[in-house]
Amino acid sequence: MRLVKENLPHAFTNGDALEARANMMSAALMGAVAFQKGLGGAHALTHSVGAMYNTHHGMTCAVVLPAVLRFNRPAIESRIAAAADYLGIGGGFDGFYEYLLLLRQTLKVPQKLRDLGACDERMDKLIANAVSDLAAAGNPITLTPEAVKQLFAECL
Repeated sequence: MRLVKENLPHAFTNGDALEARANMMSAALMGAVAFQKGLGGAHALTHSVGAMYNTHHGMTCAVVLPAVLRFNRPAIESRIAAAADYLGIGGGFDGFYEYLLLLRQTLKVPQKLRDLGACDERMDKLIANAVSDLAAAGNPITLTPEAVKQLFAECL
């Protein structure tokens, strides 16, 4: 997480920054190892949207992440506060969340899934795909169809 915090904005704005890009590659490899723990709601929603609307996986994750963080807050608040502290971000969960929103702005992440071409015309299929996605099992709060519908409504 620290490698991402310290290198992603620079790698994004300067594609020739080889050290920042190498650090991001290392962070990506570490993230791949972390996948063994489970992915969760952001990936469950993203897999569904990506399959139906052919959106870029990483960008779609970035769009849905704030809503998923808010949804999971009761179960993850202390862990996110510890991560924020480790990263030198003050304010616990709220500070981390605000940092995420600023990072999204820096990286020009669209605000809504509609900005990526997704829509709610096939909401029932989006919900069914997300709830049945293997990543959903890794979410700290159970992703019911009602919860996923609420998350998609926020993200669209």
